[in-house]
Amino acid sequence: MNDTTLEKPDELIPVSLLTGFLGSGKTTVLNHVLHDPRMDKAAVIVNEFGEVGLDHELMVAGAEDMVLLNSGCLCCTVRGDLVNTLRDMMMLRLREDVPSFDRVLIETTGLADPAPILHTLMSDQLVTNYFRLDGVITTVDAANGADTLDKQFESVKQVAVADRLLLTKTDLADAASLAVLESRLAAVNPAAPRITVLDGDVDPAMLFNAGLYDPKTKTPDVEGWLRDEAYGAESGGNHDHGHDHGHGHDVNRHDDHITSFCVTYDEPLRLDALEQWFDTIMMLKGPDLLRIKGIVNVAEMDRPVVIHGVQHVFHPPAVLDAWPSDDRRTRIVFITRDVERKTIEDTLTWFSDEKLQSHKNPGSRLIR
Repeated sequence: MNDTTLEKPDELIPVSLLTGFLGSGKTTVLNHVLHDPRMDKAAVIVNEFGEVGLDHELMVAGAEDMVLLNSGCLCCTVRGDLVNTLRDMMMLRLREDVPSFDRVLIETTGLADPAPILHTLMSDQLVTNYFRLDGVITTVDAANGADTLDKQFESVKQVAVADRLLLTKTDLADAASLAVLESRLAAVNPAAPRITVLDGDVDPAMLFNAGLYDPKTKTPDVEGWLRDEAYGAESGGNHDHGHDHGHGHDVNRHDDHITSFCVTYDEPLRLDALEQWFDTIMMLKGPDLLRIKGIVNVAEMDRPVVIHGVQHVFHPPAVLDAWPSDDRRTRIVFITRDVERKTIEDTLTWFSDEKLQSHKNPGSRLIR
């Protein structure tokens, strides 16, 4: 079957990314979730069945790279690359060769940088025609998490891009160490709820539906998705990462380089200025823009625009039917590495300055 014969579904299928460093409990969480009857129409993509270690009683039947679990879930390994895997799964779904799954959960390896996977989910046209990114779920080992954050920057990125943080093995950590770890996680990613998980036991309802669109109302939930209040948006607050958590001053902690903040702008932004601003900050700081979420008041439009980016890649912007509240300010959340808030704000001010003589851009690259 050629890609052109694929019919676009009535609703895009939500995709969640389950990540976390080695030994943080992803496998245990995944096995627990797959036993839940509410996941009987889910599809799971893993790197290797043997690596993930699915419970043997879940296995029923399947081909070399795909199995049907006794819970009803479909599970497959990555074939070549993620795009091909998602395409093949959609083909099989449309041909009714596999159950009609309504959700996809991707489990990464412990050493994986989640950014390339997010890039695929946000920018590949084939993928965005049939799937939507729901959210990133990151497991953090409460017993060894602080040491991992110190030594492995990949683990810090996994925390920084998360929509949900699962604290595992909390029974093995003392109260003081756990408090320090939670403080560090809140500094890196203040908007992500931290959920305590023992032996992988977590309610799937707490993990999913973290994206922009509320599946119950079928309408955008900007406030729940953006959670700009967690960044001190009202006061323009920033999170200071210079405080000491009991480490020696000779320790170069990776999360000391991570900054999270919300930039607000009261006046509507010209579309051409907005595009030039994004082009500039992505060119200068792209690899260090770990995650960007925002709602933008564009001068040429009556409706708000929602933006979502990871490093230098942006999801196609969504133009909403209406503003979610009376607050018409532009609010953009940034989680960055070694990028100061002032740098972002100063460049935005410069490009939006009315003294800059620029015409409207009818062929917008940002909003189509």
